[in-house]
Amino acid sequence: MSSTPTREVARRVFAREFNDASYTFKESDDDRAPVYVLLPTGQRANRVFVVGTLTETEDVGEDSEYWQGRVVDPNGDTFFMYAGQYQPDAASMLRDLEPPAYVAVVGKPRTYETDEGDVNVSVRPESISQVDEATRDRWVVETAERTLERVQRFTEAEEATADEYVSMAREEYGDDVDAYRRAAVGALESLQDEQAEASAD
Repeated sequence: MSSTPTREVARRVFAREFNDASYTFKESDDDRAPVYVLLPTGQRANRVFVVGTLTETEDVGEDSEYWQGRVVDPNGDTFFMYAGQYQPDAASMLRDLEPPAYVAVVGKPRTYETDEGDVNVSVRPESISQVDEATRDRWVVETAERTLERVQRFTEAEEATADEYVSMAREEYGDDVDAYRRAAVGALESLQDEQAEASAD
């Protein structure tokens, strides 16, 4: 086996859970060790994969371009992403795209503590691509499945089990993951409603 580091799996997550993921950690003291955000359902994420509606873009940079994008998931919750000179491809996509548009984003979670002590979570995009509705729908179904799997694993894991990330999540965020189950179910229901409306037209 080669010792070449492999890229981390990009986790699928809805905005409600992602925005609550305020705790970050490393698994080693190495300067180049990946930084993980801990999802409240007990999964570590170094990269995320999100698909939704790009509703707004804005250049919020002062001296140079620094683009903010808002991507809304089916529940109406928002992912914020920021791209500047170190993410030139993502920044040019945010510059050129005309909202509203369906986009797929792969990127790294970033946390930022405000002066008030709150932690804001955003995505630093590695890639942004415009996608069609069918791609968005597939993402919703697969993300709901992954979320429900994580919720089930979380609720079935006893305090004493060896699932260290569930234990960490309980410690950092508490035991209640029902909001994320509801987000997954709500996203699926909104998809069914959309499809019902489309077939009625």
